[in-house]
Amino acid sequence: MTQILLRWAFAFVLLTLTYNPTSLNYVAWAEANYSESLPIVLLLGLILLVGYIVYLRATLRSIGVFGMALVAAVVGALIWVLIDWGWLTLDNPSLNLWIGILATSLVLGIGLSWSLIRRRLSGQVDIDDIDEG
Repeated sequence: MTQILLRWAFAFVLLTLTYNPTSLNYVAWAEANYSESLPIVLLLGLILLVGYIVYLRATLRSIGVFGMALVAAVVGALIWVLIDWGWLTLDNPSLNLWIGILATSLVLGIGLSWSLIRRRLSGQVDIDDIDEG
């Protein structure tokens, strides 16, 4: 369970570092500093890009586009239920962005953790999980 939570948390941090409703994010910082610090802006942007490539590639390989859409639909339905029950409103644009970041991080975190989740649910081991030693 810890590995799954860590993978989700890293996805949340990756998305939050890239963009969020506060001024503490890469996009806002890069817009303010690209003319004076273009090399560091580019370097940090490439590091973020590597993180996205790792997550997207692993997610696409493990659950595919259909799986990503299905996880997003489940998260969307959960948000809809929370709104319907009155526990959540969409009046605050900042909150809406945080909800979007949370939803996207859940899709990426589940995608990266899918083989662990499937192994726990089914007892089946992926070929990559077998110890060769």
